[in-house]
Amino acid sequence: MTSSVPHSAADGKARPIAQAVLPLTAQPIAPIAILETLHGDEVILLLLRPSAWLIVLNVLGSLGWILAFTILFMWIPRLPLPQGWIGWNDTQAALSGAGLCAVRLAWSSLDWSMCWFVLTDRRIITRRGIVSVRLFEAPLAKLQHSIVVQSVSERVLGLGTIGFATAGSDTFVAMWETVRRPFEVHRTVLEAIERYGNRRDGV
Repeated sequence: MTSSVPHSAADGKARPIAQAVLPLTAQPIAPIAILETLHGDEVILLLLRPSAWLIVLNVLGSLGWILAFTILFMWIPRLPLPQGWIGWNDTQAALSGAGLCAVRLAWSSLDWSMCWFVLTDRRIITRRGIVSVRLFEAPLAKLQHSIVVQSVSERVLGLGTIGFATAGSDTFVAMWETVRRPFEVHRTVLEAIERYGNRRDGV
């Protein structure tokens, strides 16, 4: 069953949002940036952002390097070097490492908060970017192939990444990374393509 909930756009017009066919928690409210990309009576069928686990998964490598260098710089002051050669102590090194980890996590959190995956009755939309915004959209009628892939960490956490390829492309042109219940999301996209993909009033 599909129900519609009105959302107000920047132009004051109500935009209908169709609830997903997924037994997910409450759907997030569409931000103005997404509503402004809609055309006419275009309806949002699914509004997602990556799982919050992406915040951590994206920075595991850099956090590992920060930890390694922090341990190294904490160890250097313990070497039998002449006094004055080292301008820091192990406590300062630890605090600096913790600060760098906090900054890296904060940036990853901000990047996650700016990422949206949208399925409408006409197209798929991917919007991301902090400093520069990257917006990708493809009409449902042009989506030829899609795939669900799961890394080891995603599989453990019940997450997955969905890739989309359009007609004429030899690679996946859009990726919905680290989404919850990826197979259900994928099925919803396929149902939308089957139902709306032959419409002539696309983007």
